[in-house]
Amino acid sequence: MLMTGLSGNEIYCLAQLGYGPGNIVVGNSVHSLGLIRGITSGLKTLAGGEIASVTQLIVDGRHAAINRLEQEAQEDKARGLTGVTSDLRQIGNLMEFIALGSSVDGGSPGGPFFSTACTGQDLFCQIDAGYEPRHFVMGNVAYALGIGRGISGGLKMIARRGEIKEFSNMYNHTRHLALERLEAEAAERGCNAVVDIITKILPFGVGVREMLMVGTGSYNPALGQPKIPVTSELTGEELWNLTQLGYAPLRLVLGTSVYALGLAGGIGAFFRSFARGEINSVTRLVYDARENCLDHIRLEAEELRADGVIGVKLFIYELGGGLVEVMAIGTAIRKHASVRTRSDQLIPQAIIRDRDTFFDEPPAVPGAPKARSMNRTT
Repeated sequence: MLMTGLSGNEIYCLAQLGYGPGNIVVGNSVHSLGLIRGITSGLKTLAGGEIASVTQLIVDGRHAAINRLEQEAQEDKARGLTGVTSDLRQIGNLMEFIALGSSVDGGSPGGPFFSTACTGQDLFCQIDAGYEPRHFVMGNVAYALGIGRGISGGLKMIARRGEIKEFSNMYNHTRHLALERLEAEAAERGCNAVVDIITKILPFGVGVREMLMVGTGSYNPALGQPKIPVTSELTGEELWNLTQLGYAPLRLVLGTSVYALGLAGGIGAFFRSFARGEINSVTRLVYDARENCLDHIRLEAEELRADGVIGVKLFIYELGGGLVEVMAIGTAIRKHASVRTRSDQLIPQAIIRDRDTFFDEPPAVPGAPKARSMNRTT
């Protein structure tokens, strides 16, 4: 009996490519941080930045689960996997890494096995736009704000309000590390593009966060052999539309700014909050932080000689202690004479978004950063 996570729309789209639905497949790996690694990680959080031992632990766990997922699918004679996810759950002092996906059958005889992070609809759009799936890829970094940085940054917060460069530089570094590792893994798999990238910031223990990027490593002959794979967080239909217009993605661009009100600004804003009306100091703070991180991605795009950046999203995180982080992320694009779609129009089933029908909201994780989307769609 068929047991699949694919929806009716996904099954229809995959059928147009010659694929049929297969069963749900699961892979897992249970790890312990260990006493030595736990102590080492604790000491490294004093300095802030990446905690390499924790990053490696997470990388090992996530890849072990993915490898078992793929092995199980291949043992079942599946042609590929779609909708692959990589999650982690805490079980006492242990951490379980879980990989989940839905296998697909059929396709061209003798074709290579593939795994993708995207839905069946996105996969249809990507293949029609020339992006052949190769492998589910990821890049991550575990990091901490750090007591040392917190003390020096805290002193500056008392002295003035505005950007705290130490924090901004550290956060920008960790964000780009995850992207670079995603690109490196894709290059190792023989891919020249990573599409449908999803970015998450996840809590991992006290004072530690994981920046995780996952996507579908693909190969598009029209893109040639760039020095680093092309990266894009555009949805499948956005990528198809872009290709139809003769554009190709260049790279995911992102920028972060960490700002503080400062003691004087904080007290002033506190007393003014009792009265109705705008709190100008907070308005200016968020405005400046937003403009600063937009400048970051504008400069990155100019270095790439991009024609523009599309799909720009802005998020604001409350870091505590009077600090806020504003992050901007988007996809740099450029006109490309060789890219083209196979079809003149997308089928309706590739555009329809599947509706969630089950909701189970977990309690908020204590100490996790609170994010508010600043996108126009929310």
